[in-house]
Order: sequence, then C-alpha cells, then structure tokens
Amino acid sequence: VQLQASGGGLVQPGGSLRLSCAASGSIFSINDLSWYRQAPGKQRELVATITADVSTNYADSVKGRFTISRDNTKNTGYLQMNSLKPEDTAVYYCSANIISMDWRRREYWGQGTEVTVSS
Repeated sequence: VQLQASGGGLVQPGGSLRLSCAASGSIFSINDLSWYRQAPGKQRELVATITADVSTNYADSVKGRFTISRDNTKNTGYLQMNSLKPEDTAVYYCSANIISMDWRRREYWGQGTEVTVSS
C-alpha cells in the first residue's frame, strides 16, 4: 500500500490550491484520512481529518478556509485550501489508516507536497 500526495505549489495570498492523496495497492478499506503540515523550524501539526463516515475535524487556524473530502471509489482524499495566507506555507503530508487485503491495519504516510504562499 502506498499514499501519493500531490497538488502543492506556489500561490499568492488569497489564492487556492487543491491537494490530493491517492492510495494504491492491496486495499480493503480506508478509515481515517488526515492532512498534516510542517512549516520550516516548526513541529508537524494536524490540519484536518475525515473519518470513514465522513465526519470532519479541522485545526482552528484553517476552519472556514480549508475543506477535507474523500472519494472512496478512487481511494483518494482531498484538501481544498482557499483564502491562503503566508502562514499556510509548509510541507503538507497525508496519512491514512488502512486495512489491507490481508486484514492488516496500519497507518500509512504519503510523501510531502510543498505549499508556498507568497506574493
């Protein structure tokens, strides 16, 4: 099982980006899917989580601006980021709690995708 994060880039303040996190491999089901970020010199922080029953939770710093979603038919999660601020600049990582076809359950991490918000 692998997770592939994509969609990062350079955007001006106030702009938008959509990150994707695609899971592949021998997957039975995906439970919680989360996005984290790590800014230079700071600890990694949880940005948003979406559960298997589509409940969502957000960090206070992104509430009302970011939306997490998932498409179970594609084994993919998304993070729509609007009204971006320079302080959103970070490497964004996705993680997912996945049950594989051999009934093993574990947390997987994607590689980071860099988001830079700057004029």
